[in-house]
Amino acid sequence: MLLFSDKDMHQSLNELTVTDARKLLDNNNITALELTEACLLRIKELNRKLNVCITISSREARAEANQADKRLRSGERGDLLGIPFLVKDNIMTKGVRTTAASKMLEKYIAPYDATVVAKLKEAGAIMLGKTNLDEFAHGASTEYSYFGATKNPYNTKYAPGGSSGGSAVAVATNTCLFALGTDTGGSVRHPASFCGVVGLKPTYGLASRHGLIAMTSSTDVPGVLAKNAHDAKLVLETIMGHDHYDATTTNLPLTEAKDFSQLTIGIVNEYQASGADGAIVKRLEEVVHWLKEQGLKVIDISLPNARYGVSVYYIITPAEISSNLARFDGLRYGHRNSEVETLSEEYLANRGDAFGDEVKRRIMLGTHILSSGYHDAYYLKAQQVRTKIINDFDDVFSQVDLILAPSTPSTAFKLGSQSGDPLKMYLEDYFLTPASLAGLPAVSFPVGMVNDLPIGLQLIGPKLSELNILSLVNEYENAFDKTDTLKN
Repeated sequence: MLLFSDKDMHQSLNELTVTDARKLLDNNNITALELTEACLLRIKELNRKLNVCITISSREARAEANQADKRLRSGERGDLLGIPFLVKDNIMTKGVRTTAASKMLEKYIAPYDATVVAKLKEAGAIMLGKTNLDEFAHGASTEYSYFGATKNPYNTKYAPGGSSGGSAVAVATNTCLFALGTDTGGSVRHPASFCGVVGLKPTYGLASRHGLIAMTSSTDVPGVLAKNAHDAKLVLETIMGHDHYDATTTNLPLTEAKDFSQLTIGIVNEYQASGADGAIVKRLEEVVHWLKEQGLKVIDISLPNARYGVSVYYIITPAEISSNLARFDGLRYGHRNSEVETLSEEYLANRGDAFGDEVKRRIMLGTHILSSGYHDAYYLKAQQVRTKIINDFDDVFSQVDLILAPSTPSTAFKLGSQSGDPLKMYLEDYFLTPASLAGLPAVSFPVGMVNDLPIGLQLIGPKLSELNILSLVNEYENAFDKTDTLKN
């Protein structure tokens, strides 16, 4: 017997969590097609207003939903079987346009699925389309998109964060049940904080990078945007694991979770003097108080080199971008300018026409960093400081199980307010880059609202400690609702 009437079914199903939808699907209370139609309807309602999706693959999604229903009717079960999701548009999807939000790839059709997408499809999850992002994932606001800015669902005058802003807004507005993003220096956690959802950056190498359009190969990871910690765990367990296409992946299992009350949490001394907004600091203090009430040990720790995280990241990242984006020349694929006479003119015209200002800025900066006379002064020195940041984390994790910190310095900023000041935009990643440089798992989770905009805090753990991180977030979610009001 259906739990939803025909009248309100399409208005309600898209609001389900993965966990709740799983029960309804397995008990034949709803079908995967009904769930998919509800999400597609929600996308249609919101996309013009919020600019969430670049491509909506309705026909393919319905075909996948029908196939999922056949599998369900045959008795097959699975965590994500019949669950609709969206994919950040810098992740390859076979037969569906993959643009990286750039004019360079505006009409590019991917010939294969990224490994993480292939694993989700094999599990029976249903891909609804591709979400907006900063061009080639270069940004923290989803304003640097050739297809226009995505808007924050809590206030459309504000940015949703970036670069996975489309995926975060998609989850926040119930246009899907979960979404994939990518996190290079915070690009999952930053928009998760601005949009009030859970954003998980896994351990580097836990999930394959095969099929991700490379930005910074030494820090890129596929990430998960979800409505709660348990949903994020289900998705992670599906996409993780060794991939022969990606030599950096691992087959090592996740570390077994500790009992929640036995965890020791570290608070970073340097972050307490970082200049974060007062509302963020207050929420951090209140969550620390709650943790202590639950019997957890909370101690002060020091990450003396974490303050250099943004500087190191914005030397290493442009350098790797300069190399990775060299392949986009319009000759083999991508935007091509035919109104030139020589090969060199064509090369310059193709890249000059098709790349946006932020992409050009990072390519030029990276090329300068790697040039003769500057490589040792900048790139080599940054790698040395990166090692010091990694060593700081190693020392700290001999004392604590997890680190609690802000996700962002403030709540969402207004669209356009930082796009003219690249340095100010880069500093949005202040709390996020250290974990990325060290290859550590981290998650941003919502801890309330201020001025009608979400606040997020971040948990960081040692490699492969995702279960501990998500367990703590799950306990917090069980105690508080999204407005951070203690549940009865």
